[in-house]
Amino acid sequence: MTDSVDRIGGVVSGQDELVGRAAAVRQRLWEDAPVADRDRRLTDRVIDSVVQAGLMRLLTPKRFGGYEADMRTFLDVTTELGRGCCSTAWVTGVLNVGNFVVSLFPSATQDQVWSADPDARSALVLGSASASIEPTADGIYITGQWPYASGSLHADWVAVLVAIPAKAGPPEVNLALIPINQVQLRDTWHFTGMRGTGSGTVDIHRAFVPRTHMLPFLPLFNGEADTVVEVWHPYRNSLAGLFSIGLIGPMIGSAETALQYVLDQGGTRRVAFSHYSELEQSPTFQLDVASAARKLETAKLHARRIADTVDENARTDHNPDLLTRSMLRMDSTYVAQQCRETLDTLLTTYGSSAFNETNPLQRIWRDINVASRHIAFGMGVPEQLYGRALIGQDPRAISYLV
Repeated sequence: MTDSVDRIGGVVSGQDELVGRAAAVRQRLWEDAPVADRDRRLTDRVIDSVVQAGLMRLLTPKRFGGYEADMRTFLDVTTELGRGCCSTAWVTGVLNVGNFVVSLFPSATQDQVWSADPDARSALVLGSASASIEPTADGIYITGQWPYASGSLHADWVAVLVAIPAKAGPPEVNLALIPINQVQLRDTWHFTGMRGTGSGTVDIHRAFVPRTHMLPFLPLFNGEADTVVEVWHPYRNSLAGLFSIGLIGPMIGSAETALQYVLDQGGTRRVAFSHYSELEQSPTFQLDVASAARKLETAKLHARRIADTVDENARTDHNPDLLTRSMLRMDSTYVAQQCRETLDTLLTTYGSSAFNETNPLQRIWRDINVASRHIAFGMGVPEQLYGRALIGQDPRAISYLV
């Protein structure tokens, strides 16, 4: 990552500076996490802190005051934020990926988004919708509902998937970029975990989208964006890898906090109905925390491989092949699984009081159990994709999300 002029604090020297900013706001995230969990949305104080630290500009173009950060920086920042609040880190990751997608749109569209506000944020909703499309000479009118819109409560724009009827052949799938004031946000996010993300439903009624605000979607996920995106863009063919990094960093950070919490409490908790005056004296506890730490370190190794692989392909201007992309999705799934298993081990060794509603462990456990079952990681699809690629067959026959 090269130096970048920062409009809020001088020159950003690189990764350490941005990760340090995330660490500086972490305590505030931790303090407000129970409120976000209760209210099912992030507090204004937390969002203001993240924005003022410049952490919503990680993937925004430098010409608008962004950082165009590399993927290791993106991973480390979202991990650091996850140590304070998984929901906040998730929203930060998703909105940064949304900003990355906007950077793939034509220059005039980028100017509309960022010229007046370098902190403008864009939510990205990749779920399908039963949308109606009315093509016109200059664009389309769209009507529909898109659920699971993480970050939409704190966004200025939203990008949704639309299938535009073609004169011949299948519909053309595009991302449509719409100002947030032209949509309605429905409160449909009533989940056990990740409650602070407020990932409700985007409801759009006959909003006009000009052609300059539409971007072909499948080339982005096929790693074939050279034909639709300016070739100087370093991550133009790496959307799937970027997307997963914004989701796994929050889980890793939250799992690290849970591990440290259990270790800190080990010297003060008794083991009921035993002669152990301190939990940490129990060999079972020692074995459990060793197992949890090993799972977490394994998750971090795989996460770093994802980030480093995406960075290396960008540096060499190399488009990752299907085997590499399938491996990265499998890696992200494995990271999610290891984080979930880490929490299961920690709460079991801590005991039933971990599930007391005043104990932060139960919130982290709920968050990671929901986050790790995101469709990007679930239903056995990543394993099928990787296995199919390993035997030389096209994994896209199973899913476009490779």
